[in-house]
Amino acid sequence: MSKKVLAFDFGASSGRAMIGEFDGKVMSVTEIHRFTNDPVIVHGRMSWDVLRLFHEIKTAINKATHDYKIDAIGIDTWGVDFGLLNRHGELLANPAHYRDERTVGMPEEVFEIIPKAELYKMTGTQTMRLNTIFQLYYLAKHRPELLALCDTMLFTPDLFAYMLTGEKRAEETIASTSNFLDPRTKEFRTDLLERLGIPTSILPRMIKPGEVYGTLTAEIAEELGCDRIPVIAVCTHDTASAVLSAPAEEDFVYISCGTWSLFGTELKEPLMSDAAAKIDYTNEGGYNSTTRFLRNIMGLWLIQESRRQWIREGFDVSYADLEREALAVEPFRCFIDCDAPEFEIAGDLPSRVQRFCEVTGQYVPKTRGEIMRCIYESLAMKYKLNYNSLCEISGKNFSQINMLGGGIKDTLLCRLTASATGARVLAGPTEATVMGNIAVQLIALGELKDATDARRVIADSIELKEYLPTDTEAWEQAFVEYQKYLGKSGQNA
Repeated sequence: MSKKVLAFDFGASSGRAMIGEFDGKVMSVTEIHRFTNDPVIVHGRMSWDVLRLFHEIKTAINKATHDYKIDAIGIDTWGVDFGLLNRHGELLANPAHYRDERTVGMPEEVFEIIPKAELYKMTGTQTMRLNTIFQLYYLAKHRPELLALCDTMLFTPDLFAYMLTGEKRAEETIASTSNFLDPRTKEFRTDLLERLGIPTSILPRMIKPGEVYGTLTAEIAEELGCDRIPVIAVCTHDTASAVLSAPAEEDFVYISCGTWSLFGTELKEPLMSDAAAKIDYTNEGGYNSTTRFLRNIMGLWLIQESRRQWIREGFDVSYADLEREALAVEPFRCFIDCDAPEFEIAGDLPSRVQRFCEVTGQYVPKTRGEIMRCIYESLAMKYKLNYNSLCEISGKNFSQINMLGGGIKDTLLCRLTASATGARVLAGPTEATVMGNIAVQLIALGELKDATDARRVIADSIELKEYLPTDTEAWEQAFVEYQKYLGKSGQNA
């Protein structure tokens, strides 16, 4: 009888629990529980509601074990965020949300102590204010009493695993998002933290994907009426799980499409050259100690937050409506730099798009369709920019891009990506993160051999959709115009 595993996948706005099974030929995935993941803002601070999320985990385990014999559990989440535990194993504070504005200005302060170039040579990490190192530096400077009481810091998926098992570990791929992990040794750079006044005693012992945190505690097993199921450390960073599911062999480019767009390739060793530092690529961990060489790009958040704003204004508009309106207007009239700081924060994003275009002397989009066309084309241009730089810095001529994750349901973005980059785009799997999560559990249980076997099985289990480039000459011409607005901001008068 084939083994069944339970995969939890937490995104920035929702979570779900899926049953994974392998019949010897293909992998099947069945959703059993879905729930929202709503940040909570209190007195201007944005936090994760981790206790409610843990309640959802237990609800899903209860559902799963009533209907299936579950052999293992795996959890993946977004990166960088964490919880602080005291010596009794209790949370000291609500875990902060990476979009909270407390880290504004923190990178610049850290660079006065550890120069940016030096930090990159040690960690090979893209500078983003949300990185764990900047969050911890904020605490060391402004909330030292919390760190003084802290016994253990746990990244988000490790925190949930601790709640289930009582074991405190740091899984390698999630730790690699911290900006204080050495991608060559896979060990924490405690010397960096010491220079910033951050206690290194709070760091837990490392665990690799495929290893076991522990089993459900006796208390949880009794509460849920289930066995003491093992909790396996999958690639707990959701992008690492997604990349493991890419139906490709060596030398492939991927775009993991969700709230963020993660654009990169998989390498056997980290790439931390001056050229890599110049274009600010990050070296994060993958399965079997591979390196995910990538850039974080503001992704579907731009579309999601725009839609939320229009709904707040009273318009009942769907994603399909927005795509249709975007297609109905003239192309290449204006562009934004998707990674400009004003697009990172929640709120009236459409007005910020208009402001960016006004300040940079472009045509100012007036309708929803024009704003959406600007966002879509700017995203595709950002992909093209990174595709060109990745080919140059790696010395490889990639001809295919694998687009992964829920964002590939947006077929317009897939089509525009092919045309902008001039590359063949293969879209799939949609459930990339979940399938990668399940794959590690099945490898650990002996159902699959290794990553190569997992990717072959996943390719046999899904239907890939192909997109070929069109109008490449028009995109090349528009790209020249687009590059004028890189590094600009609508915050500038």
